[in-house]
Amino acid sequence: MAETNTKKLRVTLVKSGIGYSKRQKDTLIALGLRRLKTTVELPDTPQTRGMIQAVTHLVRVETAE
Repeated sequence: MAETNTKKLRVTLVKSGIGYSKRQKDTLIALGLRRLKTTVELPDTPQTRGMIQAVTHLVRVETAE
Protein backbone atom coordinates (compact mmCIF):
# COMPACT_ATOMS: atom_id res chain seq x y z
CA MET A 1 0.00 0.00 0.00
CA ALA A 2 1.58 3.25 -1.14
CA GLU A 3 1.56 6.11 1.30
CA THR A 4 -0.28 9.07 -0.21
CA ASN A 5 0.34 11.40 2.72
CA THR A 6 3.86 12.78 2.24
CA LYS A 7 3.83 14.98 5.34
CA LYS A 8 6.52 14.26 7.89
CA LEU A 9 6.97 15.13 11.53
CA ARG A 10 10.37 15.88 13.06
CA VAL A 11 10.40 14.56 16.63
CA THR A 12 13.22 15.38 19.07
CA LEU A 13 13.72 13.86 22.52
CA VAL A 14 14.24 16.82 24.87
CA LYS A 15 13.71 15.16 28.26
CA SER A 16 14.82 11.77 29.53
CA GLY A 17 12.35 8.93 30.03
CA ILE A 18 14.00 8.02 33.34
CA GLY A 19 11.45 8.11 36.14
CA TYR A 20 8.48 7.58 33.82
CA SER A 21 6.48 4.42 33.26
CA LYS A 22 7.77 1.50 31.21
CA ARG A 23 4.96 2.12 28.75
CA GLN A 24 6.22 5.65 28.06
CA LYS A 25 9.82 4.41 27.74
CA ASP A 26 8.66 1.74 25.28
CA THR A 27 6.81 4.40 23.29
CA LEU A 28 10.00 6.45 22.99
CA ILE A 29 11.86 3.39 21.70
CA ALA A 30 9.05 2.64 19.24
CA LEU A 31 9.37 6.19 17.92
CA GLY A 32 13.10 5.60 17.41
CA LEU A 33 14.22 7.95 20.20
CA ARG A 34 16.94 6.26 22.22
CA ARG A 35 19.20 9.10 23.31
CA LEU A 36 18.60 12.63 24.50
CA LYS A 37 18.52 15.25 21.72
CA THR A 38 18.11 12.68 18.95
CA THR A 39 15.79 13.63 16.12
CA VAL A 40 13.79 11.34 13.85
CA GLU A 41 11.50 12.08 10.93
CA LEU A 42 8.28 10.08 11.00
CA PRO A 43 5.24 9.97 8.71
CA ASP A 44 2.32 12.09 9.86
CA THR A 45 -0.20 9.31 10.56
CA PRO A 46 -2.82 8.88 13.28
CA GLN A 47 -0.71 6.08 14.81
CA THR A 48 2.36 8.30 15.04
CA ARG A 49 0.33 11.19 16.43
CA GLY A 50 -1.09 8.91 19.13
CA MET A 51 2.36 7.74 20.20
CA ILE A 52 3.58 11.34 20.31
CA GLN A 53 0.55 12.34 22.39
CA ALA A 54 1.52 9.73 25.00
CA VAL A 55 4.97 11.29 25.49
CA THR A 56 4.29 14.90 24.54
CA HIS A 57 5.94 16.11 27.78
CA LEU A 58 9.25 14.49 26.72
CA VAL A 59 9.48 15.47 23.05
CA ARG A 60 9.41 18.49 20.73
CA VAL A 61 7.49 18.11 17.48
CA GLU A 62 7.93 20.14 14.28
CA THR A 63 6.58 19.68 10.79
CA ALA A 64 9.20 18.68 8.22
CA GLU A 65 8.91 19.79 4.63
